[in-house]
Amino acid sequence: MRRVATSPGRALVDCFMKQGSGMRGVVRSASPRGRSCTPGAGRRSVSLGWSVCAVSAAVLLLGCAASRPAAPPLTGDILVDGPRMIAEGPPRDKVLWQYRTAAAALRQGRFDLARSLLDDALLTLQGIHGPNPEARKARSLFRPESVKPFLGEPYERSMAYIYRGILYWRDGELDNARACFRSAQFEDSDTEQRAYAGDWVLPDYLEALATAKLGGDPTDALRRAQANVRGASLPPLDPAINTLVFLEFGPGPLKYATGAYGEQLRFRTTSSPVRSARLQVAGLSIQAAPVDDVNYQATTRGGRVMDHILGNKAVFKEATDTAGDAAIFGGAVLAAAGQGRKSAVDEAGAALVVAGLASKLVSAATRPQADTRTWDNLPQYLTFVQLRLPPGEHTATIEFLGTNGQPLPNRTKTIHFRVPTDGRDAVLFVSDTSITPQTQ
Repeated sequence: MRRVATSPGRALVDCFMKQGSGMRGVVRSASPRGRSCTPGAGRRSVSLGWSVCAVSAAVLLLGCAASRPAAPPLTGDILVDGPRMIAEGPPRDKVLWQYRTAAAALRQGRFDLARSLLDDALLTLQGIHGPNPEARKARSLFRPESVKPFLGEPYERSMAYIYRGILYWRDGELDNARACFRSAQFEDSDTEQRAYAGDWVLPDYLEALATAKLGGDPTDALRRAQANVRGASLPPLDPAINTLVFLEFGPGPLKYATGAYGEQLRFRTTSSPVRSARLQVAGLSIQAAPVDDVNYQATTRGGRVMDHILGNKAVFKEATDTAGDAAIFGGAVLAAAGQGRKSAVDEAGAALVVAGLASKLVSAATRPQADTRTWDNLPQYLTFVQLRLPPGEHTATIEFLGTNGQPLPNRTKTIHFRVPTDGRDAVLFVSDTSITPQTQ
């Protein structure tokens, strides 16, 4: 017969249900005629049963808190540490390291590596909510957030799709790029209750541009992009452009937890020293202000400032803890009312005390702590430049500008690239942390 694993909570409930059935039998036979001829024997057997339950629950709960295997040592080089952590680190962190390593690979022009990492991460993201056993475990109240497979907050999942869409565009697959940009907005929206819609600008604009290039109607996507842009102006939609330059700069958000149970996920943001970028290529000079702010996306949903709170777990923990206190107190009162007599009231009081202890154990097993694992090498700002350039070889210079509009030292990038003659677009990706010079 195949043994079916059970959760600590389920095992605890089953155990106490069985002991409760036994208790009812003892209470029913509590008359002098029905009692055991050994004084207190029935009560001792019941107490032993409850004790077994309590010990079993403690063992199960301690098993949940077993030490985790140590992660491989880090060198500080993401393109060394990332692949090693993906291969040898905790499986729950695999997607996190795929995200981080893909972002670093993009900045070093290693687009094939970034592509494969994002493909695998997004495959996991798309499948984790299904009916598989790991998905069910990921939804358990008795597992702390930090031991579940990392998928990321909505802004992190959106960024994974944005990066993948850029890579699809580089490969000339505009239909797949458009699907990724739509998915980026989907991850940022509330599809169940429709309380808010995704408000990224770049994905909507790029969806509109891809749609126009594919011969479709870009009106809706363009309207959404124009409605959400703040502090910048979007260029006119031009299906004839053949060069796209994606720019990112500044430090992205980091996570930390607050609250009585560490259940409130908050974000620490840092002001970027870079406020805009300037592209110079083929005698043109174009300044680009940010169109999306990743810090803003992390700290808002649908434009409303918010904090992520694992309310279901925090409420469950508080409720079971309070219920445990009430049961213990009530049981003590009943036991006292029995005044030491071997009565049904005395037995019921003992049962309530133990049930209260059980509730406290369940409360202790519930882990409402917020997951503070962070995709920690995201940028703060995203923007882009679109151009029509003659086919052939070009060199672009990108300066990252500070608050005074002047180039910041040691951040200027030089990119050599080629505009194809076959009608495909040249697509460049440049970060203020990119290596330079690059050939893309």
